Amino acid sequence: MLADGMPMTAAYLMDPNSIPATNGARMGYKLSDFQFIRTLGTGTFGRVYLVRYKNSDQYYAMKMLKKSEVVRLKQVEHINSEKQILAEINFPFIVNLLCTFQDDRNVYMLLEYVVGGELFSHLRRAGRFSNDMTRFYAAEIVLSIEYLHELDIIYRDLKPENLLLDHHGHIKIADFGFAKKVDDRTWTLCGTPEYLAPEIIQSKGHGKPVDWWALGILIFEMLAGYPPFFDDNPFGIYEKILAGKLVFPAHFDVNAKDLIKRLLTADRTKRLGNLQRGSDDIKKHRWFRGVDWNGLLMKGVDAPIVPIVAHAGDARNFELYPELAEEELRQPQMDPYQSLFKEF
Repeated sequence: MLADGMPMTAAYLMDPNSIPATNGARMGYKLSDFQFIRTLGTGTFGRVYLVRYKNSDQYYAMKMLKKSEVVRLKQVEHINSEKQILAEINFPFIVNLLCTFQDDRNVYMLLEYVVGGELFSHLRRAGRFSNDMTRFYAAEIVLSIEYLHELDIIYRDLKPENLLLDHHGHIKIADFGFAKKVDDRTWTLCGTPEYLAPEIIQSKGHGKPVDWWALGILIFEMLAGYPPFFDDNPFGIYEKILAGKLVFPAHFDVNAKDLIKRLLTADRTKRLGNLQRGSDDIKKHRWFRGVDWNGLLMKGVDAPIVPIVAHAGDARNFELYPELAEEELRQPQMDPYQSLFKEF
């Protein structure tokens, strides 16, 4: 989630897209350099704030993670991996990491501020998306997954809550906490229950095909307004995923149904996206007929939803959250975890 610009040098401020991810501490950045405006989102061991770099009109999203909670929940490897992966990638539909640093209490990731809010909020407001709207967002996600997979990165957390809209309405994928660089397979159970591929649930070892499964779930949810497999508890969801029974609403386009079925194929050796031609099989599917993939990559295709934005620091498109008391932001005197986050 991010703004244009980066508080380093005048040259960087003029061309924010050229800024490499860096270690903020080495550049001399600290928490007091930023004005905290409001919370944009919360998680298990941290939250994301809208911040302004003081004495400027540059706005950013500051991801603040509490070290003690990260350690308690055994997420140190995930957090360090998230930082390393975000530092490596640079793609139009993925949030940019600008710098990281830490203090005695927290680790911080300074990200571009994506002003349009979560796709989840726009989907809930609309109820469901039309066939054309869904195809637009799905196509930008296909390009993003294709890019990540070329770098041997699996994302593993595709869902509407992690998809942001920029000021023109284009997708920005956020939250790489579950992303992992994998040559072949990994066995970690992680992700959102409704979006988990069967091989994750069955602990068979999983790789890139899980992202194509999640794309199938996402396309269904955008078109229907709800995911294909849901229940009141995770185990009920897992049972339905493994049973694999798909019930399509009557209004679904016939080509959309065919694509979803091919993506939600339990046998990953037969799953679209994981066949001999890889992502090309998805891009050339009938449902995507007419998509200008190059134009899309250059953001030359008009988005179906253009968020209402008054200024660079406008936060109207994000939900309101209770703010932390100021004393909770104070730094402790000792930091037993500093060595666990050497890259920050």
